[in-house]
Amino acid sequence: MFELLGDLWGFMRERKKFWLAPLVAVLLLIGALVIVAQFSTVAPFIYTLF
Repeated sequence: MFELLGDLWGFMRERKKFWLAPLVAVLLLIGALVIVAQFSTVAPFIYTLF
């Protein structure tokens, strides 16, 4: 996983596509939120956000 993020950062730095960084960060946060919601008792509260 960390190798993938390192390769992605190298791509963004080399090609000057830093606008991808916020997009990747938001996707990672949403993915983490979904994973936490599946295994937690706070799931009903998280699902009300969407």
